[in-house]
Amino acid sequence: MAISKLILLCFLVFVSLEANAQNLKANFYSKTCPNLGAIVNRTTAKLIARAPSLAPALLRMHFHDCFVRGCDGSILINSTANNTAEKDAFPNQSLRGFQIIDAVKIEVEKQCPGVVSCADILALVARDAVLQIKGPFWSVPLGRRDGTVSLLNDAFANLPPPNFNISQLISSFAAKGLSVKDLVVLSGGHTIGISHCPSIASRIYNFTGRNDADPSMDPNYVAALKRRCPVGDTTSIIQIDPGSSQEFDVDYFTIVRQRRGLFETDAALLNNNVTNAYVQQHSTTAGSSSFFKDFATSMVKMGKIGVLTGNAGQIRRICSAIN
Repeated sequence: MAISKLILLCFLVFVSLEANAQNLKANFYSKTCPNLGAIVNRTTAKLIARAPSLAPALLRMHFHDCFVRGCDGSILINSTANNTAEKDAFPNQSLRGFQIIDAVKIEVEKQCPGVVSCADILALVARDAVLQIKGPFWSVPLGRRDGTVSLLNDAFANLPPPNFNISQLISSFAAKGLSVKDLVVLSGGHTIGISHCPSIASRIYNFTGRNDADPSMDPNYVAALKRRCPVGDTTSIIQIDPGSSQEFDVDYFTIVRQRRGLFETDAALLNNNVTNAYVQQHSTTAGSSSFFKDFATSMVKMGKIGVLTGNAGQIRRICSAIN
């Protein structure tokens, strides 16, 4: 009886979340803030032109927001004396670009005070930032409300770490309503961005505790990473997609196929029939158009995870603090 009640409760929660997602509409602000798209695009484009490396950072921020408590802008909330927010969890300490969200929010508030949520602004900025570095366009469904809870432990419990195997990744994404295809497509977002040496140190220096490297990696790539990241290096930067880390393309799938994926989660895509087939199919420039289309579809789907709509949550006046 208890198990049946638990199953029913989970089903009702899922139905409720799906209903909330259905409330999102591309024209949600057509009457209350008709110039929203232009404001966000103009401000984002100006700032990304100055610092293109922030485009992948903003995409990553949107992902980290949606995977923790849903796409509710809770990643933007600062810690207080009484609460350590998810922003300060270790997986989020390397996030960058909060100043761009704040700058866009200020511009939006000038024309539409108290109308547009920080969660919607983050979703729009992530899209426009990707667009600025030759990525795909997708129509962002809007109408999210901002969450009022941000907890450090939620980040640890929900964000997939870089050493997850393929089964763990599939389960993590499935828990958010995302398919195996969504997993490999969204992993393609690693075609842009950087990481730091500590994130891969154990993979190249002490993978099994015997001073060895991950055998799934191309040995020449391991040697190159060791040159880039000598033992103890905590500051050097590594491009996830060497040579085009600030241009959205399909090169990521080529490097994964060549066993040069930077993280264990990248290499793991070769260990599942669906994800491996996608990697093989899109590891040439001929696969770019279908990848761009798939990425847009998966981003829309991800952007609907656990959203708050209607009277839930609030519209935060500033994105870093609850009203």
